[in-house]
Amino acid sequence: MSTNPINYKTQVAILGAGPVGLTIANYLSKQGISVIVVEQLASLIDYPRAIGIDDESLRTIQSLGLIEQVLPHTTPNHAMRFLTPKGHCFADIQPMTREFGWPRRNAFIQPQVDKVLLENLKNYETAQILFSRDLTQFSQDADGVTLNIQTADQQAEVIQAQYLIACDGGNSIVRRTLNIGFDGKTAPNQWIVIDLENDPLATPHVYLCCDPVRPYVSAALPHGIRRFEFMVMPGETQEELSKPENINKLLAKVLPNTENIEVIRQRVYTHNARIADKFRVDRILLAGDAAHIMPVWQGQGYNSGMRDAFNLAWKIALVVEGKSGPELLDSYQLERKDHAKAMIDLSVMAGHVLAPPKVWQGFVRDRIAYALNYIKPIKQYLLEMRFKPMPKYADGALVKDSNKHSPIGKMFIQPQVKLDSGESVLLDEVIANDFAIIAWGVNPKWGINDATMQKWQTLGVKFIQVLPAIQMDNPQRKKLDGVITIGDVGIDIRTWFGKTTQSIVILRPDRFVAALAIPQTVNSISNQLFEKLYS
Repeated sequence: MSTNPINYKTQVAILGAGPVGLTIANYLSKQGISVIVVEQLASLIDYPRAIGIDDESLRTIQSLGLIEQVLPHTTPNHAMRFLTPKGHCFADIQPMTREFGWPRRNAFIQPQVDKVLLENLKNYETAQILFSRDLTQFSQDADGVTLNIQTADQQAEVIQAQYLIACDGGNSIVRRTLNIGFDGKTAPNQWIVIDLENDPLATPHVYLCCDPVRPYVSAALPHGIRRFEFMVMPGETQEELSKPENINKLLAKVLPNTENIEVIRQRVYTHNARIADKFRVDRILLAGDAAHIMPVWQGQGYNSGMRDAFNLAWKIALVVEGKSGPELLDSYQLERKDHAKAMIDLSVMAGHVLAPPKVWQGFVRDRIAYALNYIKPIKQYLLEMRFKPMPKYADGALVKDSNKHSPIGKMFIQPQVKLDSGESVLLDEVIANDFAIIAWGVNPKWGINDATMQKWQTLGVKFIQVLPAIQMDNPQRKKLDGVITIGDVGIDIRTWFGKTTQSIVILRPDRFVAALAIPQTVNSISNQLFEKLYS
């Protein structure tokens, strides 16, 4: 064992090479921030994990420049169907909206997407990833965070960073060491996941069968993989269920026969519904499962972690670069905690629909659901997945207004827009990872004085004018200096503005609406937002 530790210095240390840690590392690296990712395992996890990725997460991956590498590992518009024990579909969820530029619900295989994120980090000289490292202790002071880690051969290493982001899972050593509460419940039942190669059913979509004897899930995944999940009944153990003969007994429930099946992997897991008391302690922040864990039934554990990543990454980048004060990081918990709790509640509710705590509740569910499915507004509510609580931040890095229906604090739409070249692209391709000031029909810079303009340029901003697409072909159209003019291909952006009383929207780098204004107020509104960013 060496007595001289190897020393590393970086701006941000990230503990955990799961999707949240890798996403934050990619975002920060793209912004020129140096990162070190520390992972306890020798390689990425390849056992059964998340299978549902939503439009918000795909938009986050788009911000990393990796969407084209990830999409081939997805099945878009993946429906979710709840079945009664007799096979009757009482809830058919087929969200087809693309308001954020991508399908609302998609199947995917997490390890394949994680690999894309990992491989991309190799393109950044400022990024390092250290596998097979155990965190032995950590400390922080006014200047930074120190991590003491140990390699598999007992070599001591020290990492000094300005900030630490703990993405080290539901059993987070960082959260536990900091004595941060993790309130919630553990479900009484475990579930066994079985992934099969060469899908023996090959039917599309995901089915949740509410069988009172043994509820199960059957999900079609990309690349010909089928996932089954069965509730583990009282008295059954992981060791017994994992035996090939018992795996076959479970699969015999859902397959005509179990001959020539190809089991890739199987794993028993427990559903937890817990959330950390706080997401930040000075220079240390929690994200993903370290901050909140939830049952899988709405596929929101992975996606909630990705929302954390997008919310936190742009803020910590500004703070590390000295463009914002560290107080901006307080808005991370302020914005994310309530929504994470709402997603936990939704996931718990979906679990109770699949496997009610009492048998009689299952009979009531089936009868009510059967009737409600024929009431058009309720059926539409299910089909469009309107029951999913969308993030809306009531406070944080934004400028509130008095309108209770205001879009401030919500994610902005991402339609196709037309460029001067005639090409059509998604809106985020124009914005990149900057703030954006988007004006309908007018010059977004009009009304902004020199001092305010200097602050915006320091932060990094795109000024964007939106016109009806047909006006882009006007040869007499005046070109505005320092302004990107785009065409509204459909009427999405015009319709969005038509629901407000304002004509200018200020977007944060995570595409959330930070403020609304008109040309006469954009200067003062900008300065109100700066107070939130610089305080």
